[in-house]
Amino acid sequence: MSQQTILQPGKLLNEKGDLCQAGYATSLIKEYNRKDIKASGWRIKEWDYYYIGNDERGVALTIADNSYMSLVSASYLDFVNKTYVTDSEMGFFTFGKLKLPPTSAEGDVVYNSKRVQMSFCFVDGKRVLKCTFNKWGKQKQLFEVYAELTDEPRDSMVIATPFDKPKHFYYNQKINCMSANCTFSIGGEEQKFDGLAVLDWGRGVWTYKNTWYWGSLNTLVDGRKVGFNIGYGFGNTDAASENMIFVDGICHKVDRLTFDIPVDDKGKDDFLSPWKIVSNDGKMNLTFEPILDRADVMSVVVLASNQHQVFGRFFGDLVLDDGSVITLTGQVGFAEKVFNKW
Repeated sequence: MSQQTILQPGKLLNEKGDLCQAGYATSLIKEYNRKDIKASGWRIKEWDYYYIGNDERGVALTIADNSYMSLVSASYLDFVNKTYVTDSEMGFFTFGKLKLPPTSAEGDVVYNSKRVQMSFCFVDGKRVLKCTFNKWGKQKQLFEVYAELTDEPRDSMVIATPFDKPKHFYYNQKINCMSANCTFSIGGEEQKFDGLAVLDWGRGVWTYKNTWYWGSLNTLVDGRKVGFNIGYGFGNTDAASENMIFVDGICHKVDRLTFDIPVDDKGKDDFLSPWKIVSNDGKMNLTFEPILDRADVMSVVVLASNQHQVFGRFFGDLVLDDGSVITLTGQVGFAEKVFNKW
């Protein structure tokens, strides 16, 4: 196993705009301030991404300010019928105008345009997510979402990762297994579901070209909240990995792992065949059986993105710090591979 560094409280960045410390924590103990960044304003990327789901369906909402462009996105996923709809609205040259908060613990995220109104707000101790998306999807329907998230866990995944370039870093929190009730409508037909939610809160200065792998599970096993955050691929992760298992809100750290994605006879990733995800410390030994690939491929001049967020069923064992084992029997989560030139 590699030696991993636990973050200490204090400022995230020093006077040069580099990380004061690289490593991981189970709460957002470093202080992020956009004004402390010394890199070009074109490189700053900030986002809040929420996913709410159960074994039958899911909803994902994103508000991102990537400086030279903003992205607001809404997805609905149907795992029974193996279908999904995603639509996005882009803006240009926002450079922080969306005013995403410097912490995930307070502050509202609000976006309003003629076509889309989306907000992530704190109301009476709950996270309240709202979305009204006009002319959404190929069918140009009205998509509306109202969700309340509660029961925030004690522990979350927090990592401060440098890139191999001065003044470039990624500060990230994943809050797994929040309780969620969600009401949504497509074309005026209202439906409700209960599930669990994850927040992907990211702030940083990214290099132009990178690939990341990320996976998340938020589920119930024998009445207990069980989840994990797994990932790698970007930046210099020598100080720490972002791999954690969560059971009833308590973190069990995992060392390193890999996503063994099959390849087809042309040597390309075969995202819809079963994957293997195994950690070097024996704490995770999983098979991932895909249901659908939420793919998004884009190339415009110097910008490119090849995203494959694959939703599927996880099978296998999670080993906790005390040696006890939780066995997954097909609970739905996701694993993704994303390549960006941005």
